[in-house]
Amino acid sequence: MKKYLIILTLLLLGSCFYFFSYYGKEEQVDDKPQTVAAKLGDIQLGISSTGRVVSNLDVQIKCKASGEIETIPYDVSDTVKKGDLLMRLNPQDEERNLRQAKVSLKAAQAQFKQAKQSLEMAKEQFVITSKQAKITEKSAEIKYQEAKAKYERQKVLLPQGLSSEEVYASAREVYLQSEVELNNARLQVEQLKIQKMELTLKEEDLNVASTKVEMEKIAVLNAEQRLEDTKVYSPITAVVSERNAQVGQIISSGISTVNEGTTVLTLSDLARIFVVASVDESDIGKIFVGQPVILTVDAYTGKNFKGNVVRVATKGVNVSNVVTFEVKIEVLGEDKNLLKPEMTANVEIISASREKTLLVPVEAVRRKKDKSFVMVSDGNAIQMTEVELGIRDDIHVEVIKGLNEGEQVVVEKREQTSQWKRGDQSSRDSRMRERMMRRGLR
Repeated sequence: MKKYLIILTLLLLGSCFYFFSYYGKEEQVDDKPQTVAAKLGDIQLGISSTGRVVSNLDVQIKCKASGEIETIPYDVSDTVKKGDLLMRLNPQDEERNLRQAKVSLKAAQAQFKQAKQSLEMAKEQFVITSKQAKITEKSAEIKYQEAKAKYERQKVLLPQGLSSEEVYASAREVYLQSEVELNNARLQVEQLKIQKMELTLKEEDLNVASTKVEMEKIAVLNAEQRLEDTKVYSPITAVVSERNAQVGQIISSGISTVNEGTTVLTLSDLARIFVVASVDESDIGKIFVGQPVILTVDAYTGKNFKGNVVRVATKGVNVSNVVTFEVKIEVLGEDKNLLKPEMTANVEIISASREKTLLVPVEAVRRKKDKSFVMVSDGNAIQMTEVELGIRDDIHVEVIKGLNEGEQVVVEKREQTSQWKRGDQSSRDSRMRERMMRRGLR
């Protein structure tokens, strides 16, 4: 029993000695104010956000024609150049339609040629008939006048006994016959108008035939275009980011108004890389086009990417009463190709920066009645000095006026840290005493 009391007494004396020596030194150190010299340095004021990486341009590749895919020579991540063949459909149906259109065109051209020849023949016939009718009319007119004159003379001579009944009757018959022939000749001249109208109809037939030829030519062009539409060429130089169809698949036309067609490939132009970020409305007033940006992504830890703001949205987006504005940032530098579309990027937009400006720790600044102060120490005394502050980050604050480089400013002590250390040390002491007591009891 006496042995145990001696051990316990020694432990208590050791603990007391350790406690007073340790905390006595800490309190003695804590009595001295911590000071830091004001120094020149660089500082930046950033606005943090997150965004997603996007390409310069995404193009969905669809086919104007419908049918079975015969070949797709590219897959995801392949690079294609402008004009490269991306896809080809089975062309059999469109080739057959083209042959049919060409046959119809030949038939229409033959009909046009026939109508043209018929019109030319009718025109020549009209000219000949017109001349014959006019000659006949003129001859009949002469005969009629002569017969009429003879008949009139005989009509005068017969009552005078200077002519016979036979001569009079013959003159009268010739006169009547010439009159009939003259009327027939005049009727033929009138019939020329009908023939002229027939010529007009033949001209219309020729125009119809010509129009049909033009329509069949357009049909051939359309058939050729539909055959060409079975091939799809790249509109840009880009990278294949998506492939949504396979060889043998039946796809619908991209100009269909029902389902807008099948998207076969998606091309992404990665010549320029952007990040689209959402910025809170409270910070959007500090952001302007041209501001520098620092970007980071989880795929490349510790690596910073540089960028510039290229667009600030005019209209915000309200989601659950939180208004944000879209800010588009172009990634600059040769390492921008490391970023891939749809990556999540951490965005730090530099709204203000200073180089070689006077800085003090944030903990050195005190506020009183909307004014800022620092405690300046000359080694013997501490004086409160009013200062004018500029921008700040999480560590330093810029002093514009009221302080000089090298002056010592008092930094507030972090009581929570020292208390945490003391608490942690006390727990270690307790555990040590318990272990020693258990050893002594054994």
